[in-house]
Amino acid sequence: MAFRIIIFDDNQERLNSVAMLLNLSADFTCTGTFHNAKNVVNDISGSKPDLVLMDIEMPGINGIDATRLVRKHFGALPVLIQTNFEEDERIFDSLRAGANGYLLKKTSPERFLESLKEALEGGAPITGSIAAKVLRYFSAENQEKKDYHLTDREKHILGFLVKGYSYKLIAAECGISYNTVNNHIRNIYDKLYVNSATEAVSLAIKERLV
Repeated sequence: MAFRIIIFDDNQERLNSVAMLLNLSADFTCTGTFHNAKNVVNDISGSKPDLVLMDIEMPGINGIDATRLVRKHFGALPVLIQTNFEEDERIFDSLRAGANGYLLKKTSPERFLESLKEALEGGAPITGSIAAKVLRYFSAENQEKKDYHLTDREKHILGFLVKGYSYKLIAAECGISYNTVNNHIRNIYDKLYVNSATEAVSLAIKERLV
């Protein structure tokens, strides 16, 4: 069964192209397109998506505030922020609001669809250039590192999570099975006292664990 995706974007051409891309894929179907997020709670309730694609700049309610509303009303429903910009504050505000990932609109269609799958699997896809900005931001802060007792293997896997790798890609890079990756990531969550990949990545970057 195809995953249900809805899109919030004030650019009609962008809405049409992304909806077409999703509907041409065997894994996804677009079940709603919206020009703004003024009625985001009702729009999501009516379309019952598996994942929300959220433009960061929209009239009325921007994508960051809309993401906060999604978190308040729909818990862990995945939200991917889309933008043309790489401005530092927008990136950090999106992540603080609870976004599961942050993608540039110029991302290739192949990588875009792959990012949706990663988010649905519990990953935190972030465009490489943006991930580098986040790393630089936190590495510049003078913070005392806390020992979470991660093994070398767990640190290695956490590093791949920070880079936005999917579980499948991590398994291939490490030469281990998908289930083994799952087990390692569960252990990482336990040691970091987090419940999601987004939280794990945020903490890893903040405390420079990798």
